[in-house]
Amino acid sequence: MPEYQLPKRRRIYLMRHGDVTYFDATGRAIDPETVPLNAHGRDQASAAGHAFAAHQIRFDRVIVSGLPRTVETAQRVLAETHQHIDLDVEPAWQEIRGGRLNDIPAADIEAAFLSVFDGVVPESTRFLGGETIGELFDRVLPALATLREDTSWDTVLLVLHGGVNRALLSHAITAGGRTFFGHLSQATGCINALDVGEAPHDWVLRTLNYAPPSPLHRDVRNTTMEMLYAQFIQYKREA
Repeated sequence: MPEYQLPKRRRIYLMRHGDVTYFDATGRAIDPETVPLNAHGRDQASAAGHAFAAHQIRFDRVIVSGLPRTVETAQRVLAETHQHIDLDVEPAWQEIRGGRLNDIPAADIEAAFLSVFDGVVPESTRFLGGETIGELFDRVLPALATLREDTSWDTVLLVLHGGVNRALLSHAITAGGRTFFGHLSQATGCINALDVGEAPHDWVLRTLNYAPPSPLHRDVRNTTMEMLYAQFIQYKREA
């Protein structure tokens, strides 16, 4: 028998940022471009960092989308691992972009909130009247290809967003395809682990949606968008 050479793969740790508050006490939407982590989100980010530190995981690169909630999450992770690494910013990995809520007809508002993360989602589906799933793939996948072409790293941490993470995870699960699985849950502060080889189809999913403060997700049965929609409706009724 010929000698077998084990494939060589590199590790991507893919996180979602910690928890944030998207509506203020009056029900007004907070600008998603500037919203910071809330107290729960800060705890989640530190817990993720503690999990990495406990397993002595070291990062060669740390990449964020540039939005404050990803930057703060990454900083808290690195504080726990005692690594001093300059954050790289990849704007193409900013969250899927919604339109103006006021421009969405009342009859369409529920679908605008919920359809984009519901099952296998067509590329034509828009998020809150804004970007389509196809447009999301078009901007996030070239940046992923660029990362894979960079041979300087063995272990990288990406701190991104729920929608972007779903696109990257769906791409990996389909071995390089563009099918979007909206029902892949991404808890705030969660960690995913993926191994990637040299061939475009060479992906191995190791860990999905591991949330250090609550790894078994005992108390959560709803999606982020379902909870946001419930908040939105409540505030609208009280307004």
